[in-house]
Amino acid sequence: MKEYYSEKLSANKLRRCYDIASPRIKQYLKAEIDFVIEQIHPSNRVLELGCGYGRVLKELAHKAAEVVGIDTSLDSLELAKDYLQNFNNIELHQMNANSLNFQKDIFDVVIAIQNGISAFKVEPELLVKEGLCVLKPQGKFILSSYSVNFWNERLEWFIQQSKEGLLGEIDFKKTKDGVIICKDGFTATTFTENDFQELLHKMKLKGTIKEIDKSSLFCIIIK
Repeated sequence: MKEYYSEKLSANKLRRCYDIASPRIKQYLKAEIDFVIEQIHPSNRVLELGCGYGRVLKELAHKAAEVVGIDTSLDSLELAKDYLQNFNNIELHQMNANSLNFQKDIFDVVIAIQNGISAFKVEPELLVKEGLCVLKPQGKFILSSYSVNFWNERLEWFIQQSKEGLLGEIDFKKTKDGVIICKDGFTATTFTENDFQELLHKMKLKGTIKEIDKSSLFCIIIK
């Protein structure tokens, strides 16, 4: 199910997921973006991995000098062009996060938020390696996943997406412990604080892990 977001849940269907979000989910989404914006300086060049239709890019473009977004879904990128048409500091590319086709050391900040470290279905070590490669020295790689404290709200959001036909029917017998499984084979996992710590230890990296809004778990790695 590696291509789920590029083939089944892309463009307007992906946008619909956010349109139907409850007030608590929208609070989580805003808190996540607000935290990222706090890490960015006006002169920064920022790369977002898995930009979708441009939901986050639109907010980042108000703060950063230049914002670049990549996604595997051409449909989502086409929608992003329309969604972001009033911005002249945004660049879009169809690209996979497991093989970034950029020069080394050119971004001040790289982000993979909204559980990208799990949703991309890319080996975490490879994802981090690729992100760090394109970062300038002292640049920030910002990753986020769901907090364990947000399980009920997250599950309810996925149930709503399933009812809308955006996701397959949820298999409630298998859905538990931070993992949501649909009967069509789609699986949504998370990255816990221990997972982030183990990844940092394995790659011999230093990072700061912080929970935001009792909904997001962030890991910030300084190159």
